Amino acid sequence: MLPFPDSAKSLGVAVAIGILIGIERERRKGDEAGREPAGVRTFTLVAMAGALARLLAEPILLGVAGLLVAGGTLLSYLRTSRTDPGLTTEVALVITFLLGVMAVDDLLIAGGAGALVALILASRTRLHRFIKDTLTTREIEDLLILAAAALVVLPLMPNRGLGPYGAFNPFTLWRLVVLIMAINGAGYIALRTLGARYGLPLAGFFSGFVSSAATVGAMGARSRANPSLVAPAVAGAILSSCATVVQMLVVVSATSPAAFGLILAPMVAAGGVAVLFGAVAAWRASGTRDPEKAQDGRAFDLKAALLLAGTVSLVMLLASICLRYFGNRGLILAVSLAGLVDTHSAAISAATLAHSGSIAAEAAVIPILCGFTTNTATKILLAWTSGTKSYAGFVTVGVSCMAAAAWAAYALGWGR
Repeated sequence: MLPFPDSAKSLGVAVAIGILIGIERERRKGDEAGREPAGVRTFTLVAMAGALARLLAEPILLGVAGLLVAGGTLLSYLRTSRTDPGLTTEVALVITFLLGVMAVDDLLIAGGAGALVALILASRTRLHRFIKDTLTTREIEDLLILAAAALVVLPLMPNRGLGPYGAFNPFTLWRLVVLIMAINGAGYIALRTLGARYGLPLAGFFSGFVSSAATVGAMGARSRANPSLVAPAVAGAILSSCATVVQMLVVVSATSPAAFGLILAPMVAAGGVAVLFGAVAAWRASGTRDPEKAQDGRAFDLKAALLLAGTVSLVMLLASICLRYFGNRGLILAVSLAGLVDTHSAAISAATLAHSGSIAAEAAVIPILCGFTTNTATKILLAWTSGTKSYAGFVTVGVSCMAAAAWAAYALGWGR
């Protein structure tokens, strides 16, 4: 048995968990006719029973107490199943007993889990409304695909270098696929939930997680179709580049923490310029509203994520070959060319080489910045070919200042 102070803390946390969950269940009693579910007293006593059984350190007593709670919960469900077939209260009661037991061994985890259970129970109406009214069938399918990719496929991937020059790491590449899908899905859901009333700047930022270059082209086409939307379209295009910076930092940190530490300051400088420039453009567009409504669609494009992973694989192979035969100059050339198509694949390729030990983390910084710069050139080209002259001019200044800020931060040695 634990010393008295520790025992008292554990029992106190168990009681707090029971009260917290019980209060939420007590509020539901009047919402469901014909049923009297367990309330605050029952949940508190069940949590105490779990903690006391664990404190006494008698496995048989703990097992008997657990069986009694499970049996009583089953009898309660059988009595009320005709009028209310739900299992929420019964499951919550069993979880409360287990959290009471856990409170003896780990106060923080038990307390956090108890708060999470209470939050989930209290969010019933919001969760139901979100699932039934907000999410579409396609979006739920995308959620299941993401869960399978992260929880089923990813653990099965070998985590070692394969293929020519050991350039391909299946685990790293598939983790990239999962990460891209998750980021895109989060941005899509946020856009669907918030709606279009916040205008093009917000839509551009979230769309940037999918493809900033494509967003620049789309915003340009919108400015050409309706010149009155130039200001909000510029804000959306620049803020999409801010999303690119955020996404690049996330994927680089997941690939090579050492390279992430070195590239953080230049990318933060670039992102700061994007936020400032985008905020000014959004302020100028504050009186303009997006005439189009957000449409239902897919949370992410699995083919696009796989295509990005394939692009990364090819760039990594090309970079490994260039590095082997031409040294760091060859790596810079390969990553810069890749940046014309996609800045993330360029950054991930250099970071992966740093993580594998093929190059030093410091040697990955310039290739990443070069890829970021060549991708800036792609955005400028798209802005001039898709939008009005005014739109293209503002976008050119904005993304050019982002690239200049990144190089200036690197030249000044920030973060090193």
